[in-house]
Amino acid sequence: MASGFDRLTAAEIATAVAGHRMSAEAVTEAALARIARYNPVLNAFTDVTADRARARARAVDAAIAEGKQPGALAGVPFAVKNLFDVKGLSTRAGSKINRDRRPSARDATLIERLEAAGAVLVGALNMGEYAYDFTGENAHDGPSRNPHDTTRVSGGSSGGSGSAVGGRLVPIALGSDTNGSIRVPSSFCGIFGLKPTYGRLSRARSFPFVMSLDHLGPFARSVADLAIAYDAMQGPDAADAACTTRPVEAVTPQLARGVEGLRIAVAGGYFQKNLVPEAIEAVALVARALGATQTVEIPEAARARAAAFVITTTEGASLHLDRLRNRPHDFDPAVRDRLLSGAMIPAPLVDRAQKFRRWYRARVLELFKSVDVILAPATPCSAPKIGQATFTLDGVEMPVRPNIGLHTQPISFIGLPVVAVPVPLEPMPIGVQIIAAPWREDIALRVACALEQMDVVSAPPPRGI
Repeated sequence: MASGFDRLTAAEIATAVAGHRMSAEAVTEAALARIARYNPVLNAFTDVTADRARARARAVDAAIAEGKQPGALAGVPFAVKNLFDVKGLSTRAGSKINRDRRPSARDATLIERLEAAGAVLVGALNMGEYAYDFTGENAHDGPSRNPHDTTRVSGGSSGGSGSAVGGRLVPIALGSDTNGSIRVPSSFCGIFGLKPTYGRLSRARSFPFVMSLDHLGPFARSVADLAIAYDAMQGPDAADAACTTRPVEAVTPQLARGVEGLRIAVAGGYFQKNLVPEAIEAVALVARALGATQTVEIPEAARARAAAFVITTTEGASLHLDRLRNRPHDFDPAVRDRLLSGAMIPAPLVDRAQKFRRWYRARVLELFKSVDVILAPATPCSAPKIGQATFTLDGVEMPVRPNIGLHTQPISFIGLPVVAVPVPLEPMPIGVQIIAAPWREDIALRVACALEQMDVVSAPPPRGI
């Protein structure tokens, strides 16, 4: 068994495997052993692909023995949200209905690219039904649990991804983010997450939620690991019409450039409301460390969130109309009812939401002429309890499920790249968004790396397992 697997980063594993100090097979066995021990508590995995993982690990070791270059992620175990196609598995997307689908004939593009870089897929991860969720409480598979306190949610909809990385079952996982589903689990589980620019990473052979808002991206316990995974997955893909044909722009070599010369501001107004004290403290700690004293107002953010709701529910409903007609009782009732409401929104309102979206994007992009990075809270609070229905924000009792994404929706609505960084407060971590202009993942990751080096942000060891 690979000694201390749970303490190793992906970069450390890859270096050790490539340098013959550790075998990919031993690392894989260590990961599978940790999954077997802790997944019954965390409920992060829905499928463990042990036979596939062992075969892949043996192939990595054989390639190294033959003197071949194993890739930047040699022997690194990873797992994916179960809306990614995995060859031989039905792509359930967190649902009961999708379990009747035929097993996938081919892996998703991003899985193929990570394995081409030497990584080893060990399984598929729990998620909110059809990705319409902020808590990670799946009605069919049960909730994925927070590794720092298993009575709390992991966040959604990529809850299993957050739980698996935060619980150190794997060093890297993939998730999706439509309205906040990478950034919310990152915040609650105390890990790093990257929602790239819309169109940057291929979504081919993944189950959609809202095609005009869906992003795929990685989770990790360090900025370097996040960057390595992101670099391995970049590149155009004709199978996803939204995927950019821009040249690959590797970010890993740029992490050491630091933040000198970058213009960093804090989001004001809307983004300083509806927050518990810990969320305010987290943003303040990050801003102070970076010397960020400027505040910028993101215009009409509340309207942006409202428009995001309209587009989300209508596009989501359109995708699921046949399922809603034929198998309504097989949905999580909360998901079903939101989709049904979306099916009844009049077309003129959807048109207005899309027109506003174009206006709002243009106004926000204007801000990046005077700043390079904007800081904002990732979630209004740390992880709520499983089953918790409401929380109090600014003296007002609000429903938990729809309001966890208060500060993420106005950003993903226009496809900006964001790195969510964990501030390891006690008793629970909480995240901050580092927001950059389109295609400038490199800048957001540089800022995250500088904060990590200053020990302001870090992924704490799991406190609940």
